[in-house]
Formats: sequence, structure tokens, C-alpha cells
Amino acid sequence: MCGRFVMARASSDLVALFDVDVSGDTLPDPSWNIAPTRPVNLLVDAAPRGADAGGPPVRRLAAARWGLVPGGSNGPEGAPVFNARSETAAEKPMFRDAVAARRGLVPATGYYEWTTDPAGVKHPHLVRLPDDEVMLFAALYEWWRDPRAALDAPSRWLLSTTILTRASSGPLETLHDRMPVFVGADVMDDWLDPETEGDDDLVQGVAGLAPEIADRMSFHEVSSEVGSVSSDSPALVEPV
Repeated sequence: MCGRFVMARASSDLVALFDVDVSGDTLPDPSWNIAPTRPVNLLVDAAPRGADAGGPPVRRLAAARWGLVPGGSNGPEGAPVFNARSETAAEKPMFRDAVAARRGLVPATGYYEWTTDPAGVKHPHLVRLPDDEVMLFAALYEWWRDPRAALDAPSRWLLSTTILTRASSGPLETLHDRMPVFVGADVMDDWLDPETEGDDDLVQGVAGLAPEIADRMSFHEVSSEVGSVSSDSPALVEPV
């Protein structure tokens, strides 16, 4: 499960790191306590149009709401759908269209999980790669049109995303029974490819490689202040 994460790198760093062709105007600032419904960075590959049709995909970095809002829904009201189980995403009505054609990646420099001790006290932990390396979560995204907004209103279209999860493996098994689907550089192009119609085989293929990245993860306990969505500072990731 992934319900809170960290993106400590500037969006401009991600543009260079992932060879982004087009970046949004309102990308989120670094944050050490990203919660559902907050804006997150989303990497997608789009098929070129017009005179460039037939060329290589255009890599975009955009701001998206964390919590999927399907195009045919009534809007973002209700509990945010911030995770999707990789085992069933391709068959679930809420996710299957996005699996087929709207796959993305959410970059992070860490994420939080909580354990509960015998006394019932919860302890937050930060999970990260060595040297604060950027990790990539497999994601699905959707566009929702607000029927109440004016045709020329910037808020007419809402881009939203959800993070795929799978059973934990390696050192993360002792922390939680679920973990994000981590995507390595060797398969990110296949996952993002707009010419590929996604299906369960694609999802399971990518999810099946996540343990290789999970084996490199480490974690340590952090301050309980991370439990408050209003807390956001570099101090939150420091060990206690």
C-alpha cells in the first residue's frame, strides 16, 4: 500500500533526469508529506499529432491529482482512489480502460508505511533507495471533464492518477503486506508506450520485476508528525 510519499527533488530535476519533452506550467513543489488529493508529478508518453504523427512518443511531465477520477464519474467527491491492486486492475471497470491506454509513472524519493506495536501504537517508517535515488511507481491516469466549468476555463479538465500496488517482497515484507509496483529504467518505455494496448500480461510483467528494486530498499522509523497532513518539511524523513 502507498498512502503517503515524498518527492524531495525539484520538478526541473525530473525534466532532465527522464528526458522530458514537454512539462506543465504548474508542476508541484518538493514535498516531504504528499497525501491523497494533493498534486503529484506524473510522467506519460503521448503519441505525436499533426505534422509529427508517426514520430517517437512525446514524453510529458504534468501535475495530476493523486486519487483517480474516471472520466464517466460524477467527479472527485468521495474517498480518493489512490491505489489500485495490480492483480485485478486490468479487469476492474474503474481501471481497465486506463490499463489499456493511460499508463503513467509517479516519481518519488521515498514513501511511508506504518507498523503497529503490541501496545497498539503506530510507528511510521520511511522507505527509500540508496542515496535518495528517485523511484518510479507504476500508475494509471484519467481525464475528467467538469460539466459545470466554462468551455475556456483552465479547470475544465482534471488530470488524476492512482498508484499500482502488489504483494510486498524482500525487506519490505516485514513492514507491510503490500508495496507499490516499482518500475525500473529498463521497462519504463514499455510501460509508457502509447502504441501498446495494455492488458493483464503487461501489468503482471511489470509488477513481476518490482522485487528486483524492492531488494534495494531500506527503511527507518520517522517522527509521528508525518501523520499530520499539515506537516511538511525535510525533518520528517530523518530517523528517530
